[in-house]
Amino acid sequence: MTSTPIAKPQPLLGALPVLGLLGAILSVQVGAAFAKGLFPVLGAQGTTMLRLAIGALMLAAVLRPWKVLPTRRGLPWLAAYGVTVSVMNLLFYAALERIPLGICVALEFTGPLFVATLGSRRLLDLVWVALAVAGIVLLSPFADVNYGADISRGLDPAGVLLALAAGGCWGLYIIFAQKAGAELGARTSAYGMAIAALVALPFGFTAAEPYLADPHVMAAAVVVGLFSSALPFWLEMMVLARMPAKVYGMIVCLEPAGGALTGFLFLHERLSALQCAGIAAVIAAALGAAVTARAPVPSPN
Repeated sequence: MTSTPIAKPQPLLGALPVLGLLGAILSVQVGAAFAKGLFPVLGAQGTTMLRLAIGALMLAAVLRPWKVLPTRRGLPWLAAYGVTVSVMNLLFYAALERIPLGICVALEFTGPLFVATLGSRRLLDLVWVALAVAGIVLLSPFADVNYGADISRGLDPAGVLLALAAGGCWGLYIIFAQKAGAELGARTSAYGMAIAALVALPFGFTAAEPYLADPHVMAAAVVVGLFSSALPFWLEMMVLARMPAKVYGMIVCLEPAGGALTGFLFLHERLSALQCAGIAAVIAAALGAAVTARAPVPSPN
């Protein structure tokens, strides 16, 4: 989940841009897997706060946002953007603490999908919405998730609701990112991440404070910030100018599958057949919406 509105597309140049975008998607999921490993120590809120703070420092070092200052007119949109990024990440990590990564990403992905089809009068868009709803039903709390050879339990309803709420914030993010990005361009991400870190500070500082001098915990937090923020942002900046918007939208739809694969490889999260079908339905709905969309949808960090 990256952070800038899509740049004006240029013709696709070979396979390198596609590989770069796939690398960005996997980087975000790997960062989420590392973040989940920090939950027993820092909790979801402490991990979110450190991830946003470290990501803000990395983006500030690369983008030097102070070279372009926001205007008074654009400041409300920038503030709304930063607050939304913070709330979205707090909700997503709180959901990730309760449900598997692939399911969490799939449920969150429904937010931008509904925004992309919001207000549409085309019957085809209603088909994508219905397919996404079917996926959500298959990912309901009544499905089973196998965490080991002999252990299974239903999904935590709170985790499902938190992931859907994070998706709603992703939908709001799209609106605010476009408004704020029109003035600040790529530097919007650096400003927004800094605001997001400040908003998350009172929620996560108490949990994180005892470990700020622990080199092992801080090293893991830096890995989360790198893979969740800095690296995918840099990769997307490199490929967006070389990739048509429709191709970008189609590839980003693979994020739930990347989450499920990463959860399986790194976190040993096994999904039932119904849950895999639910993720596939969400991916198909997002892919269909991307292929038939009239405008691209950015994805957040």
